[in-house]
Amino acid sequence: MNMKKILIIDDDIDIGNMLEETLIKEGYETSRAYSGTEAILLLEHAKPDLVLLDLMLPGLNGEEVLPKIKNIPVIIISAKIDIDNKVNLLLNGAVDYMTKPFHKKELLARIAVQLRKPIFLESSPILTFEELNLHHNTHTVTIHNTEIKLTRTEYAILKLLMQNPSQIITKSLLLERISDDTPDCTESSLKMHISNLRKKLREVTGKDYIEAVWGIGFKLRTS
Repeated sequence: MNMKKILIIDDDIDIGNMLEETLIKEGYETSRAYSGTEAILLLEHAKPDLVLLDLMLPGLNGEEVLPKIKNIPVIIISAKIDIDNKVNLLLNGAVDYMTKPFHKKELLARIAVQLRKPIFLESSPILTFEELNLHHNTHTVTIHNTEIKLTRTEYAILKLLMQNPSQIITKSLLLERISDDTPDCTESSLKMHISNLRKKLREVTGKDYIEAVWGIGFKLRTS
């Protein structure tokens, strides 16, 4: 089993050392960056499984670094978080945040949640969710025998959600998992693809099948 890699971006040596020691004891592999610029350079050559990002950094600060980190879950760790900061950070791609000082156990729990990949079901010819039927063999979606005309990207998004019907799928995981099927889908276009998909499904039954979990991702809406 591969060790999960976590990048610590923090210019505070003592906090960085504490984080590194805690994560290594827990079985994670770690790397360090002490400024926003160093972090960007490091991310060009290696892709960790998760990033711990401080906001108060020399050079590029955490808010400037965050949008440059693509398809990797980022947990913000900072003393500088109020409710407006939290909202902006979540909207700009962070998956979670912790305010200094924090308990190590809570941080480890939040890391574990982000690194726990959804359990993918064995492929069967048809996936079903309420009235929705997704046919693997023909790449079609039907509701009450009415075929819904979906684009390749919309089909890939719906398939991933239907494979994990009870789980929230984060935006970064959605992009990572559907990239093989639809390399044209980007973080900026994902919202549009999901909006179009919801509209097409709603036009047939009047129901909204996809729920946005604010600041985190998307899941199927149960009745």
